[in-house]
Amino acid sequence: AWARGGRPVPGAWRDAAPEQVRRPDQVPGAGGDPWQAVALARDPGRPTTLDYAACLLDDFQRLRGDRVSGDCPAIVAGLGIADGVPVMLIGHQKGHDTRQLVASNFGMASPAGFRTAARLMTLAGKLGVPVVTLIDTPGAYAGVEAEAGGQAHAIAANLRLMARLPVPVVAVVTGEGGSGGALALGVADRVLALSNAVYSVISPEGCAAILWRDPAAAPKAAAALRLGAADLLRYGVVDGVIPEPEGGAHRDPALTGRRVRAAVTAALHELIPLDAAALVAARHRRYRRFGTGPAV
Repeated sequence: AWARGGRPVPGAWRDAAPEQVRRPDQVPGAGGDPWQAVALARDPGRPTTLDYAACLLDDFQRLRGDRVSGDCPAIVAGLGIADGVPVMLIGHQKGHDTRQLVASNFGMASPAGFRTAARLMTLAGKLGVPVVTLIDTPGAYAGVEAEAGGQAHAIAANLRLMARLPVPVVAVVTGEGGSGGALALGVADRVLALSNAVYSVISPEGCAAILWRDPAAAPKAAAALRLGAADLLRYGVVDGVIPEPEGGAHRDPALTGRRVRAAVTAALHELIPLDAAALVAARHRRYRRFGTGPAV
């Protein structure tokens, strides 16, 4: 009904003026120490997707299952309402204690999780509803059963789908953005990151094991990967950085949630009025620019 009614956007979204950093030298947080940023990004007290859902949306209805093989506890997805605008929210789910982390497989999604995300993004495209993704995972689940279940294909299919999705897509790296598991929810018109979030092709520990054959070299690897918010902004991987409360998002989850909501709704205010062809073309241009920025 909202799409048929002309997709009205609240004027308050434009006027909210969210706190957002656009210059790398102004990014607050871990003080330029990538390894400290990794530690903060992994803090179990950080808000999860379910926490953000309660802050971002009213009447959030979780939708489960990929209609092929089952449900994945590492992916939370569903529909909700933000100031009268329906939104499809999809994100990685970790937890705040050992029991919750184990139950959600530490936020590492299986093929069923990525297929669930794809099913609901396809539904959002059909209904004309914007998509918001929240990224917080060390990576896709790497177990034998995941590989046998088509993990690589499920991730690749999401990349293709998101590149072509005819509705606005906003992604926020809220904590740890690791490898293909993160990128499978990361192809978006606007990509934002919290100031202590990290986003990388591989974990520092994995990089250290490959390049230096020494897990103790993880802090060195973190610096080499340039995975912190300031470098992500410098190289155009993210479009803006959302400042966290002093000491990290876990110090004041409610304030963090309000800042994320303001940044997301401001982005949607810009994107919703655009037609599908313009959205997809601009999205393609965004990713084709990668590698043309400052020299590594």
